Amino acid sequence: MNKLLLFLILFATLAKTDTNKNQFIARQGQVTFFSYTSAENIEAKNNQVLSILDIDKNEIAISMLMRAFVFKKDLMYEHFNEAYIESDMYPKANFVGTIIDFDASKTESQTRIIRGNLTIHGITKPVEIKANIENINGKYNIFGDFKINVNDFQIQIPPILASNIAKTILVNFDFKYQSYEE
Repeated sequence: MNKLLLFLILFATLAKTDTNKNQFIARQGQVTFFSYTSAENIEAKNNQVLSILDIDKNEIAISMLMRAFVFKKDLMYEHFNEAYIESDMYPKANFVGTIIDFDASKTESQTRIIRGNLTIHGITKPVEIKANIENINGKYNIFGDFKINVNDFQIQIPPILASNIAKTILVNFDFKYQSYEE
């Protein structure tokens, strides 16, 4: 609950109208994940991810509803939300971090490390994510991928299914930011 409050405070701070000229928002960011399994690959996409970027402070905040992930099969959606992520108890995943050595004035692509805290399944872990950042006519795109270990977030996989689900999940992200004023 304290982490959610921290995120809301950060969100409110970034949303101030008198300083929002250097703040950007991605209202429909995209996060996908992929898990290779011997039985069947598991892939899901969430196009309803909210992110705020503050280029003065080099800070980024991301929030997404876990039930917004779309799977190819309804049964995968059901298992993901009920058995693994437990979306009723842990409805959101959040990330709050800082972009290291980011220069907002550069127009060429930058590859930077984003350090912060990722919260999934009620567990918060520090992470470092390598991201590509583009400044296109004053609008920013941030995209990349990273891996998470299922065990780090105490996601329980029944022993009978353990051999069918990867222990490491590949996560891709793509955020297209526009000025907060738009």
